[in-house]
Amino acid sequence: MMLEHLNRVNDMKIYSIFDPLFETFGRVVEGYDFAPLADYLKTKTPIPESGNIYVPGDEGLESFPLFRELQNVFFGGMPIQIGYCNGRNTTYNGFEYHKGSEINVAVTDFCVVLGHVWQIKDNKFYVGDETVFYVPAGTAYEMYQTTLHLSPCTVSDEGFRDIVVLPKGTNTPLEEKPAGAAGEAALLLQKNKWVLSHPEREPLMKQGAVPGLIGENKEIKY
Repeated sequence: MMLEHLNRVNDMKIYSIFDPLFETFGRVVEGYDFAPLADYLKTKTPIPESGNIYVPGDEGLESFPLFRELQNVFFGGMPIQIGYCNGRNTTYNGFEYHKGSEINVAVTDFCVVLGHVWQIKDNKFYVGDETVFYVPAGTAYEMYQTTLHLSPCTVSDEGFRDIVVLPKGTNTPLEEKPAGAAGEAALLLQKNKWVLSHPEREPLMKQGAVPGLIGENKEIKY
């Protein structure tokens, strides 16, 4: 099994997304048919040769009837966006969180590195306090707003594909960022997106992210 293999080749413990340990981070989502969206992502969106590509809202994904169902039922009538993150990332890189839940749908197998907002101390999170979960293809899961996360980590040469459902406007440019912000306000990098970056994560650092992930930028091997 992939989970057993990942635990053999890595120096961190990797848990199944179905493990009870996930309960403080989120829950597996059932009762919605994500298959048409997954088929669209597999046939209509590329996996880049290197790095990741993230699209906050994709017109194709949002054209399916499930968009309205998720907006009206799961998110209680609040505006949402459905986008995707495809890539080949293998390292921790940092953490982000949002004010509102996020749904992810694993179109391919991947791993996610998670933490809790209450583990942030003085805008720092220390490597070793995180928890890593393996997510098999076809799994949809909710992450609560208190869950720290970033892009998935691939577990194959193919790379990963991930559907991302969030409150509308999340991860889009800020109209204004307060000058000289401190505390949590210093972590605000985009709309509804608070970020701690590993100092080695150049794309985030160039955007002005706080270098708050302290320790080795660990890599998930496969």
